[in-house]
Amino acid sequence: MKNIVVLVSGGGTNLQALLDAEHRGELGPGHITCVISSSPSAYALTRAENAGVKTRVLPKKGVDRETYTAQMVKALQEEQADLVILAGFMVILGPELPAAFPNAVMNVHPALIPSFCGPGYYGLHVHEAVLAAGVKVTGATVHFVNEVCDGGPIILQGTVPVKNGDTPEVLQRRVMENVEWKLLPKAARLFCEGKIHVENGIARVDE
Repeated sequence: MKNIVVLVSGGGTNLQALLDAEHRGELGPGHITCVISSSPSAYALTRAENAGVKTRVLPKKGVDRETYTAQMVKALQEEQADLVILAGFMVILGPELPAAFPNAVMNVHPALIPSFCGPGYYGLHVHEAVLAAGVKVTGATVHFVNEVCDGGPIILQGTVPVKNGDTPEVLQRRVMENVEWKLLPKAARLFCEGKIHVENGIARVDE
């Protein structure tokens, strides 16, 4: 059994996708053992509690990044995390986190990396940039976290069309429902089954 700890900040829709996948038996040997929130008011905590999953709050407000990262690493070690998943976690942590859990911290980004990613590209800002660029296809990327923002090895990607008349909100929903909520549980299962191998910064997936 692999311990999965999920980090959240807000509503927790990606967390819900993971919880639902585990309920259906789709995480393989993975088990969500703890949800840690950067905000005490995050609805994601309610989702976790409703699923019977342990919760912790590690408030970010007023804490510098280096200190907060150290606190998070300590908390994850206490929870004996095998896999850490950032699911709508709106805090940029320092390089100490991926150093402590190399190729074991996973994030989902709502675009096709290496496009529309890096500092400043989060939430609706990503979809606004996609629409402004006029691209015809977008999607989401599940990747490992390293010291570069959105720069870690790509695990899985999926696409959706960009349609005439799309707003950032409509596009965000399409990406979440059709890509993020499907790829994140799949990537978690592949990790827990030992089917992701990173060599020279490239992730190879055995499917």
